[in-house]
Amino acid sequence: MANNARYDVLCIGSATVDRFFTITQPLQSVEIGDKILAKSLEIYTGGGATNSAVALAKLGLKVKVLTKLGNDHEAGFIFDELKRNHVTAICHCLAKGKTDVSAIISSLQGKDRIIYNYKDASRKVGLCSCKKAGFDVEWIYLASLVGKSFQAVQHFVLQAKRKKIKLLFNPSLYLAQRGKAFLQPLLSVTDILILNKKEAQTLLNRSVSQQQLLKELHHLGPKTVVITDGEKKVYAWHEGKMHTLLPKKTKVVQTTGAGDAFSSSLLAGISKGYSFADALHLGYINAASVIKYVGTKNGLLTEAQAMKAMKSKRSRSVR
Repeated sequence: MANNARYDVLCIGSATVDRFFTITQPLQSVEIGDKILAKSLEIYTGGGATNSAVALAKLGLKVKVLTKLGNDHEAGFIFDELKRNHVTAICHCLAKGKTDVSAIISSLQGKDRIIYNYKDASRKVGLCSCKKAGFDVEWIYLASLVGKSFQAVQHFVLQAKRKKIKLLFNPSLYLAQRGKAFLQPLLSVTDILILNKKEAQTLLNRSVSQQQLLKELHHLGPKTVVITDGEKKVYAWHEGKMHTLLPKKTKVVQTTGAGDAFSSSLLAGISKGYSFADALHLGYINAASVIKYVGTKNGLLTEAQAMKAMKSKRSRSVR
C-alpha cells in the first residue's frame, strides 16, 4: 500500500438484498400466468460493491465501500454483513427510498436463471457521498451504477485518477448498452477493464472473436483487458501480451456472483504482487468456489484457502 493510502481498495457500486428462489421445473417450461411453488428460498446480501468488497477483504486487503442504502431493514442487514467482514462502509447517509432488491429464480433442472433487479437507493449516490469516500486508496473498483449516480461517480473517479489512483472498471450489460462513446471518459483512464463476452460485444457493437474484442477495447484506453465467457476460455491482454485461461469443469449450484468474485480476486492478486497469470488463476479459483453455493458471498475464499486450491487444482493457463 502506498504511504499516503490508508486503504487498498475503494469499491463503488450497488448493494442489494438478494432473494434466491429455486424451483424444480425447467425455467423454459414456465408460462405466463403460472403459479409456481418454490422448492427453497434463501436471502443474502449482494450487489457489485459489497460482493467485491467482501471478496477483497477475505483475501487480506483493507477495503471500504461506497454505495447507497435505503432507510429500511435491508440496510441494516447489509451493514451487518460488511461489519462482519471488516469492510468500512461509506454509506451511512441513507437515501429516501428503498434499498435495492434482487429476486433470482433458478431451476434444479438446469444452469439457467432469471434475475429481477429493483434499483432505488443505488440511483442516489451523489457527489457529497463521493467526497466522504476520500482519495486515501490505491485502487478504485468500479462496478455498475445508473442514472445520476453514474454521473457523480464518474466525476469522482476522474478526480481520483488525477491523484494517481488506479481504476478497475467492471461495467454490467446495461452500461455496455450505452456504447463506447458514452463510456469513453472512463475507458480512457481505466487500468483494468473486465467484461464478459456479451458485454464486450455489446459495448463495441461488434460480434467478433474475443481476441479482436481485446485489441479494440485496449485501443479505447484500458491498459489491461479481460474477457470472460462463463465456463469457456478467459482471454486477457496485459502488457502487450495475450493471456488465456481454460477453467476446469466445476459443479454449478448458482452462478450469481461469480463475475464479481473473479474480478475482485484478480485485483487482489495484482495488488499483492502476483504475476498476471497467477492473478487470473486466483480469480478463477474464487469464482469456481462461489458457484458451488447459493449466494454471492458464501463460497468466497481466504488467501490461504485459495492458495491451497490453486496448488491442488491447476487450470490450464497459457501466456
